[in-house]
Amino acid sequence: SQPPRLVVTGRAGWMGMGRGAGRSALGFWPTLAFLLCSFPAATSPCKILKCNSEFWSATSGSHAPAADDAPEFCAALRTYALCTRRTARTCRGDLAYHSAVHGIEDLMSQHNCSKDGPTSQPRLRTLAPAGDSQERSDSPEICHYEKSFHKHTAAPNYTHCGLFGDPHLRTFTDRFQTCKVQGAWPLIDNNYLNVQVTNTPVLPGSAATATSKLTIIFKNFQECVDQKVYQAEMDELPAAFADGSKNGGDKHGANSLKITEKVSGQHVEIQAKYIGTTIVVRQVGRYLTFAVRMPEEVVNAVEDRDSQGLYLCLRGCPLNQQIDFQAIRSQAEGPGARRPAATSPAPEAPETFPYETAVAKCKEKLPVEDLYYQACVFDLLTTGDVNFTLAAYYALEDVKMLHSNKDKLHLYERTRELPRGVAAAARTPGPRPLLGLLALLALLPVFC
Repeated sequence: SQPPRLVVTGRAGWMGMGRGAGRSALGFWPTLAFLLCSFPAATSPCKILKCNSEFWSATSGSHAPAADDAPEFCAALRTYALCTRRTARTCRGDLAYHSAVHGIEDLMSQHNCSKDGPTSQPRLRTLAPAGDSQERSDSPEICHYEKSFHKHTAAPNYTHCGLFGDPHLRTFTDRFQTCKVQGAWPLIDNNYLNVQVTNTPVLPGSAATATSKLTIIFKNFQECVDQKVYQAEMDELPAAFADGSKNGGDKHGANSLKITEKVSGQHVEIQAKYIGTTIVVRQVGRYLTFAVRMPEEVVNAVEDRDSQGLYLCLRGCPLNQQIDFQAIRSQAEGPGARRPAATSPAPEAPETFPYETAVAKCKEKLPVEDLYYQACVFDLLTTGDVNFTLAAYYALEDVKMLHSNKDKLHLYERTRELPRGVAAAARTPGPRPLLGLLALLALLPVFC
């Protein structure tokens, strides 16, 4: 059936059902409910329904904002607006998206909300603090993943994902890939947290990139934690969240999220016990590395798995972003070769290593000739930066600490394959549709 005219009439359509209820925001709930139900998300990368439902759950029913809750309602609107901006590129032409954008503008105007300010969602449940939250240890059992998990089934199965170097990705399924992925890309995007990295060229004009910025968003979770943001950049590896705190906020289970500085300016560890997750962030040389240990149940807690095409830790890099570093390595092994030929992802640089020197330096730290060793050699050949040797070394050390299967610490065969679901199409004739799909994947949005 045809969608009601309500959706296509812009601001008037969004607010039409609310005008009769005065200037209260409550009048637009029927419209928002319509938007939640009328446009199926499974067939589109547009995430507007997720934005709508999050705002709905934060401000409807028993949590509907009263007149004196304007600051909280404005914070929810700003969170809603941020969500729509993040999905803007994939929602062009989507009627529900454009209606939501216009509705947000109208509501912010009605409630005199400023566009700048806190973006945390209003708390759905607030427990009275029991003393200093930094010292509290009596967290609810629900805020300890393993304790609550054991009530129902066997011990959880943990997985690992890591990103390091130029950059090399080890996915939750132990696929190992070397990728270009310049710019901002999401590593993790599930119901509990988001992780985004920004990769920048190592040398001017080079396609060789490394991670220069990392953002982690821990989402609001029951009585355990408030939303927290951690952000690291080159030469800035803070030992606290963006708001200056070192735990999950003011909730009763705040200590189920903690950040600890292991080595000042070089090594930070974040423990999120409420989701059984450990994150390690390092600065090695100028660039950042990332490693995480996470239960499979949390890894797969995504609303629409089929649309998580750019969730790199789960799906791997898009095929058009992958680099065959073993082929490049073979080009450099010939007599007198100093660095890869013209097909290398990096241009000529003044200080690079002969192949034999790169091998010797990597052997010092990585005696096993696995993919971490090979990645080390590749990075020295493409960047000329000896610090990439340590990046590969610490990445492997993090695997030893975080991976639950000690038989899979070393990988020997790299992975270069299509994401699940389109691999079969890649084997059939007619590459043009596949190239078009990969072009669309490359254009999918990331966080602002």
